[in-house]
Amino acid sequence: MTGAGGTKGGLGEFVGGLVMAVAGGWLLTNQVTVTSGFWAWFGPHTFGLSLLPLVVGAGFLFFDGKSVIGWILTVAGATIILAGILANLRIYFERTTLFNTLVMLVLLAGGLGLMARGLRAKG
Repeated sequence: MTGAGGTKGGLGEFVGGLVMAVAGGWLLTNQVTVTSGFWAWFGPHTFGLSLLPLVVGAGFLFFDGKSVIGWILTVAGATIILAGILANLRIYFERTTLFNTLVMLVLLAGGLGLMARGLRAKG
């Protein structure tokens, strides 16, 4: 029987590290609040303008599903909208104690280290 990743490494170390890393990652991301702001790439109230390529591309695709310009406009419009949403996200780390932060980070880093050690061949 082989260990984690097909090596002669320790399966128990890998699973223990995975549990630690998942717990640390969950605790860390549980302390984060994500909000969004208003869309203002080229000035206020420009979100509607960013829909234009998507709508025009969709029109071309309804007319001809093989339209290259339709696909380009649709993909470009969807990309602009997704980039705008991501660019306007605000991510905040909630207030917590130093002890809790250290526990989260040590669980995450220690778990990743144990997983890496479990994948290393023994012997």
